[in-house]
Amino acid sequence: MARRTLIHESAVLDAARRGERTFPVPPGALVTPLARDAARERGIAFVTPGAAEPSSPAASSAPRVVAIGSDHGGFAMKQEIAAFVRGLGWAVEDVGTDGDAPCDYPDFAYAVARSVALGRAAFGIMIDGAGIGSAMVCNKVEGIRAACAYNEFTAWNARAHNDAHVLALGSRTLGIEVCKAIVRTFLATTFEGGRHAARVAKIMDVEGRG
Repeated sequence: MARRTLIHESAVLDAARRGERTFPVPPGALVTPLARDAARERGIAFVTPGAAEPSSPAASSAPRVVAIGSDHGGFAMKQEIAAFVRGLGWAVEDVGTDGDAPCDYPDFAYAVARSVALGRAAFGIMIDGAGIGSAMVCNKVEGIRAACAYNEFTAWNARAHNDAHVLALGSRTLGIEVCKAIVRTFLATTFEGGRHAARVAKIMDVEGRG
């Protein structure tokens, strides 16, 4: 039996970030409840290709906000990166932690990823000791594509080819100036689409298989 296309919340949120007003749904596709809620909240109408396009209000543009979080090991760097991001013209949603007392990075990585998934922030940055664990957490959140970048090229690739939404950094593996360069590249790079779009769609299809 042929698999039915599954429309996830993540795909609707991506469409909202692009400013789209409609979302194409193949005949027989299944739309998750979260996807329907996201479309309704952002004024996006589901349409079947070949059918008449219904009228709908314009979708809200992606907010120029970056959600930033860290554990205790990344707290000092988070403070510097948050100020740097503001200097680039972005607003910052600081989800914590608020000091260097020991804490668990999954709590804050989830908060960063969830802010992006809900459309409150266009991008997320999470900082722990190595960045690896936080990237794992963020990628467990539906619709999120997180990358642990360690230089400007990997930051560029994560955006241009993988359309990553969240950047994970390691405070114990990289210096602050390298991290600033990574962040600048990540926020300035646009997804190239084209052949990469089909590959990103396959990434999200894996998520839908459960």
